[in-house]
Amino acid sequence: MKLPGNMQQMQQMMRQAQQVQEKLQQEVAQIRVEASAGGGMVTVQMDGQKNLLKVKIDPEVAGDVEMLQDMVVAACNEAVKKVDGEVQQKMGGMLGGMGLPPGLF
Repeated sequence: MKLPGNMQQMQQMMRQAQQVQEKLQQEVAQIRVEASAGGGMVTVQMDGQKNLLKVKIDPEVAGDVEMLQDMVVAACNEAVKKVDGEVQQKMGGMLGGMGLPPGLF
């Protein structure tokens, strides 16, 4: 049974969207960002799924626990923003050619 033209077009768009989603997931898995706080006294590394991979702490700040805690939180928050920015950039580049309405993904 042959589907009407608009149904075939919809199926093709769905396949294309699935391919874009798979490619995006692969690219997001490759993302690595680094962010720091306190002028580099605390540095964190995060992947595209926002998993914290590495924390580097300058020994000078290790004595002040409260300040250290604040800097770790600040560095992690900055890393999350960087991951979000990179994911949005990748999504915009991939979905731009599909003619989908903005905000759909």
